[in-house]
Amino acid sequence: MLNFIKKNAALIWAKKHVRKTEEFKKNAEQNQEALLLSLVKTAQKTLFGREHDFENIHSVQEFQKRVPIADYEDLKPYIERVKRGQANILWTETPEYFAKTSGTTSGSKYIPISKEGMPFQIAGAQSALFHYIAQKNNADFVKGKMIFLQGSPELEEVFGIKTGRLSGIVAHHIPGYLQKNRLPSWETNIMEDWEAKVDKIIEETEKEDMTLISGIPPWLVMYFEKLTEKHGKKIKQLFPNLQLIVTGGVNYEPYRDKMEDLLGGKVDTIQTFPASEGFFAFQDDYTKEGLLLLTNHGIFYEFVPLEEYGKPGARRLTLKEIELHKDYALILTTNSGLWAYSIGDVVRFISKDPYRILVSGRTKHFTSAFGEHVIAFEVEEAMKAALERFSAQITEFHLAPQVNPDEGLPYHEWLIEFEKEPENMDLFRSELDDQLRKRNTYYDDLITGNILQKLQITKLKKNAFHEYARSQGKLGGQNKIPRLANDRKIADQLELHKF
Repeated sequence: MLNFIKKNAALIWAKKHVRKTEEFKKNAEQNQEALLLSLVKTAQKTLFGREHDFENIHSVQEFQKRVPIADYEDLKPYIERVKRGQANILWTETPEYFAKTSGTTSGSKYIPISKEGMPFQIAGAQSALFHYIAQKNNADFVKGKMIFLQGSPELEEVFGIKTGRLSGIVAHHIPGYLQKNRLPSWETNIMEDWEAKVDKIIEETEKEDMTLISGIPPWLVMYFEKLTEKHGKKIKQLFPNLQLIVTGGVNYEPYRDKMEDLLGGKVDTIQTFPASEGFFAFQDDYTKEGLLLLTNHGIFYEFVPLEEYGKPGARRLTLKEIELHKDYALILTTNSGLWAYSIGDVVRFISKDPYRILVSGRTKHFTSAFGEHVIAFEVEEAMKAALERFSAQITEFHLAPQVNPDEGLPYHEWLIEFEKEPENMDLFRSELDDQLRKRNTYYDDLITGNILQKLQITKLKKNAFHEYARSQGKLGGQNKIPRLANDRKIADQLELHKF
């Protein structure tokens, strides 16, 4: 009886919510400008607001004139003051949380989440579920068990500000109506050993009526693989009522075939676009590609044409100025005190009515096929340290993910043209892997958790990079082959020159 009530209540809430969503879809452009001016007015007396003359900003154009695009390193001096407990720096109060992330040249990032911003993190996920329920006219999944594969919800304190990974922070705000059916247990969720944690999650879930499973794709694959290995059955045989998978964090498409094979049956999928800086978009129609941009969730968006990004005079476009099927660097101003902040993501609009996007890449070269956010600085420093230890020399290298190897776990492939090889390649490989793990905590977690195997080295013939550049018409001093990529376009060409 209780499940019947929950199911019908969910249907009513969902349809009401979707009707409200239609209102912000229609007024997205007007709401965005009003939101920006409201944020500016609220923060007039902050240190950042005083330094950037917020009192005299009365339009988007004036804001863009006074507030330059910033990355984390630009805002870091302000954030360091906030970390020391100072209020009225970027936002009127100290943040409710810091979301700790990896990926800068100077170590971890501490992204502020204000008391005004936190509810929108939860509302974005709720909205994704409500749209799905309304579209299906079916809320059966609320009757069963749900699992959220996430980081530890245990938080540390930085000068009184609770700090942790976003998924762990969000775990403290799961709505009450989902708590009773939610897995895993707190004791399991706080485990740091990811492989042991997954084993424990399997113990807690394998005999349950699982109806919704959420997590980033590589974690889901690992969980499903362990289940199928243990029971010799497809996931839909183990969980016949599994209705919905909710993903985010990394692009789902490279994992789709693998997931469908593991599932062995029909399961709906919703893709979302959350980040520590905010919850930006979700798939409002599970049958179509594209994510609905949330224009009323405390974030003002700007879009810089990718070919202009980082150049003097780059245009900063608003929603009404964007074009379809073009790539834009995503710039955010948030109700947590981030101002014209470049998040590093690249988006492409596939619809204007409503505004729907695809996440098409990153503004900088990177590798994050598994959510690890490895940047060039990290791989270059890791390589430098390994070469020094083994007295080896290289001409060039390139790193690319191998998401679907013929056998074994996925891995990072390092394609290297050696000038002087190390005497022991296996020891060099282990050292290189260890050096990268020291520099990127997410990569370390993936190795420790047995989601990835250690990196693999592919030795390339002499002049391999030269010949690749020639084949691409990119010989010359101004053309540099990226040290890393999030796909295998370059790697597959370089492999033509392997031993």
